[in-house]
Amino acid sequence: MRRMLVPALTATILLLMLLSLTLGPSNIRLSDTVSILMGKTAPANKAYIILQLRLPRILSSFFTGAILGLSGAVFQAALRNPMADPFILGISSGASFGVAVALFIGMAPLFGFPVSALVGALGTTLCIVGLASRRKSSSTTLLLTGVAVNYILSSAMTLLMFLHKEQYQRILYWTLGSFSMSTYAQVVVVLIAWIVLFIPLSLKHRSMDMLLLDELSARAGGLSVKRTRLGLLLLASFSTSLCVSYFGVIGFIGLMAPHATRLMVGPKHRHLLIPSSLLGGLLLLSSDTISRMLLPSGELPVGIITSLLGVPLFIYLLRRGRYFYG
Repeated sequence: MRRMLVPALTATILLLMLLSLTLGPSNIRLSDTVSILMGKTAPANKAYIILQLRLPRILSSFFTGAILGLSGAVFQAALRNPMADPFILGISSGASFGVAVALFIGMAPLFGFPVSALVGALGTTLCIVGLASRRKSSSTTLLLTGVAVNYILSSAMTLLMFLHKEQYQRILYWTLGSFSMSTYAQVVVVLIAWIVLFIPLSLKHRSMDMLLLDELSARAGGLSVKRTRLGLLLLASFSTSLCVSYFGVIGFIGLMAPHATRLMVGPKHRHLLIPSSLLGGLLLLSSDTISRMLLPSGELPVGIITSLLGVPLFIYLLRRGRYFYG
């Protein structure tokens, strides 16, 4: 199963991308999509819909899911907690708080949501890491500091939304995630972020395996636990922050993808990283496709779909077989 998983996921992703390019209210046939992708002559309106509207959206959702899947594996290993996800160090609450502050003080038109969210997410993550590092930086210290700061920022964002009610809907919709405004420039950014994240992780897969041990055993094996943990967490947090700054907060993918993959291939990160990334991309691409198909006019925020689809699947996988972690 391990050998067939990556080819099976790749084939499923490519098929889903082709279907997602075709499906929609514009009456585009599968043959039209194939012709346009092959560069053949096609009606201008159909070519515009496929190449300028749907394709960047599909690629953005896939690479964002791939980053979240990889980041989830990093956080679960670095914190030695199977319930950790890429947002545990305050990325979601920090990004949302950054957007709320920008709207409240009137700076959103100047900087836009992406810059405000990126500054908030990275600032919060660095703050949490700094607070946790003032004492012995164990995984438990980082985890509890992240939970505490998340609660504080969530409460502060709720207060700002209450005081600035005319912007309530904009903030709420952004926090639920959307790929409706995706561009090719954003695709390039998230692709680069995925490459920057994947290459170091593929070189550090043995270190990630050792982080699953207790700290004394990891140190006895020659691993600098504190330096390795913080380096991996900051790398994954930066990549996730870029995605959040463009597309909003999209939960559950970073928790679900590593869990499901670990059930199929085991806990060794040499076998875990690529399938986790592909499965994360597949889950988010599927969710985004469904989100724009459910309503006859308009679309649902993709974050709603990831939770509605992910939770039952997650419970099913956990009940289906024995779960290994570490």
